[in-house]
Amino acid sequence: MTQCCCSRMNCHDLCVSERIGVSDAAIRTDTKLAARFIEYHRSDWYVVGSECSARLLECDAHPDIIAYVLERIWITSRVCGMRVELAKHPLIVHKLTYLRDKCTENLTFRRLVEELVMLLAYEATRDVRVASFEIETPITRTMGSKLSSPKPLVVPILRAGLGMLEGMIRLLPSAKVGFLGMQRNEETFEAITYTNRLPDDLSGRQCYVLDPMLATGATLTMAIRYLVDRGADDIITITVLSAPEGIKALEYHLADIKVPITLVTAAIDERLDKHGYIVPGLGDAGDRLYGVV
Repeated sequence: MTQCCCSRMNCHDLCVSERIGVSDAAIRTDTKLAARFIEYHRSDWYVVGSECSARLLECDAHPDIIAYVLERIWITSRVCGMRVELAKHPLIVHKLTYLRDKCTENLTFRRLVEELVMLLAYEATRDVRVASFEIETPITRTMGSKLSSPKPLVVPILRAGLGMLEGMIRLLPSAKVGFLGMQRNEETFEAITYTNRLPDDLSGRQCYVLDPMLATGATLTMAIRYLVDRGADDIITITVLSAPEGIKALEYHLADIKVPITLVTAAIDERLDKHGYIVPGLGDAGDRLYGVV
């Protein structure tokens, strides 16, 4: 028997290609078979992403196949109690491309962020809490649904997260809004809280946290703990870009939290550079939104 490349997976002692009845060569060249390949690799995104890509690289898989497999792993992965959702849509990719372009001016950048967040918010609100109630149409009475109480709380992380607020509120106009002011120490990469405009009691609240960049994960880790400590029982984080290191950091630092956490992001980039910036990234989101003061 061939030892499975992902020893921590529940694959017993058979390699995946044997279990699904296809050859490694076929997996390397056919995206449909690659999709079947990753069905056996859902439970640990970090190990899966590194080990499966390493195996494909070793056998000279086409780069498009490697990218496809990793993309599907991100989409279907669950990191401990955290669900990672990579939102894939041609309009998301289109808008993100122009956000990355260094020639995009601040005004256009702000408009694109607003439009992109509306698309991400659609994905992020799939499980928004609703309550049934009866209405009367011109024809008869019927049942419908509305947002349940307490209303969702939208929490932009200042300052860059403020640029995402308009797009979110357009989709959830009745949501409440709170603010967390945080900034990163550029030497230690640790997050510092400088303002808080949140209710003391968030019991029973779904919270939507807005922060354009998940880089080191320090800011979002602190923000999520902040909300959980105040009683929030479901947290959805929306980012424009995420780094693998940031996702891994959330996994590690939030492992003890029992509250459901979901990350919805438009892209998972390659890595962080030595300054803690996402590569290829889009630069400093706050500066791109509002300019350099």
